[in-house]
Amino acid sequence: MSYGTADSLHSLRPVTLDDVRGAQKMLTGVARVTAMEGSRHLSQLVGAPVHFKCENLQRTGSFKLRGAYVRIAGLLPEERAAGVVAASAGNHAQGVALASSLLGVRSTVFMPKGAPLPKISATREYGAEVRLHGQVVDETLAAAQEHAERTGAVFIHPFDHPDIIAGQGTVGLEILEQCPEVRTIVLGIGGGGLAAGVAVAVKSLRPDVRIVGVQAAGAAAYPPSLAAGRPVSIENPATMADGMKVGRPGDVPFEIVGELVDEVRTVTEDELSAALLLSLERAKLVVEPAGASPVAALLSDPGAFEGPVVAVLSGGNVDPVLLQRVLRHGMAAQGRYLAVRLRLTDRPGALATLLGVLSVVDANVLDVSHVRTDPRLGLTEAEVELHLETKGPEHCAEVGQALRNAGYTVTD
Repeated sequence: MSYGTADSLHSLRPVTLDDVRGAQKMLTGVARVTAMEGSRHLSQLVGAPVHFKCENLQRTGSFKLRGAYVRIAGLLPEERAAGVVAASAGNHAQGVALASSLLGVRSTVFMPKGAPLPKISATREYGAEVRLHGQVVDETLAAAQEHAERTGAVFIHPFDHPDIIAGQGTVGLEILEQCPEVRTIVLGIGGGGLAAGVAVAVKSLRPDVRIVGVQAAGAAAYPPSLAAGRPVSIENPATMADGMKVGRPGDVPFEIVGELVDEVRTVTEDELSAALLLSLERAKLVVEPAGASPVAALLSDPGAFEGPVVAVLSGGNVDPVLLQRVLRHGMAAQGRYLAVRLRLTDRPGALATLLGVLSVVDANVLDVSHVRTDPRLGLTEAEVELHLETKGPEHCAEVGQALRNAGYTVTD
């Protein structure tokens, strides 16, 4: 579904191309011009060149430094003296912390209680005072806003401010400079700051470029909001992509996204897992689930994107515990794990014989559960449950056939 066209470019907007260009000058020497890397695998799937804009390699590990620095740098001296306060699941927190340190401003950052420990630690190391509050970003935002009202600190919203959007829009200017032939830009959407900023920059200079936003299906506030013509809240947003776990679009970015972003798609948790795994295995890039959302969209429907395509990898701050879990899930979805349950005669050497069959077909045994006391078993029977690492669906079939050929009956 299309939500904006080039015909509306001349309407009044809270952020202009000049704002984004001004932000780019302000960020010189502060934010990196991140790399553009090609993806041969995705290019083959899409049938056209696909490039990654690697904001996961930005300082603090995401694009958020851009907007945070522009916003804080624009404060009046008396506002800087009062300090700043922010709320974030992690990436905006780190951006505000580093930007504040660079500008000599005191910062307090509220983070959800479930925020990944590496993001909490990094935010503190960048110089912010961290306070944990709430379970989701919306609750954390409310606490930060209350702190701002009580103390006089300036609240730095993660996406709902023109300066934030202008800073994020510098990603769009870099894309046009690095890949002038681009036809489609795909990027993740949480509150909408990145999508709005990139849309302003790109559509002002290249209205022919299609911009596609991607949301996690369990936290997709933009589709119902766009359908209603106003920001609406969704209850209990749920996704492992904490960077886009936002229950309501921002008022300022919503106006721009509705005008200039051509399409908003959703992806499932399984698709995010597969995308994260592909980014790591094929591109050798560590990307968090929100940052992998454009890759998930390309994988799920490669024929829908006109190339050359630029996929914005918005962040790489993934919790190692989550990364381990997501990688296992992604490998399982690709048929790289196999669980089998079978019965065998309970005698010495029986388990070793079974493992020998698996060794011949090169199946890696991850876990073995050996049960002898279940009342369902015969007097001389034992049940074995095996978790195996395989090379894919074809290898799974080969393993199953080898077990049957050896005389085993797989019961599950």
